[in-house]
Amino acid sequence: MCGADTAARRTHHERHLMLFLVAALLLLGLMLGTVAHAPLSFTLVAAAVIGVWLAVFAVRERHGRRRETSS
Repeated sequence: MCGADTAARRTHHERHLMLFLVAALLLLGLMLGTVAHAPLSFTLVAAAVIGVWLAVFAVRERHGRRRETSS
């Protein structure tokens, strides 16, 4: 029973991860289309925001995986 619960939680987490990645890719596509018409300063700020967002995501994922394997 415990194994099924863990598998269900993992599947739920993977769905959220996939939705997050799809949203990130859509945002990236939107920003790339905008870059052609946007000033350089806006492009650099947007790139920095997306970079920080992805870095936070990577840290959270790494921290979450360590917690899962240690329990």
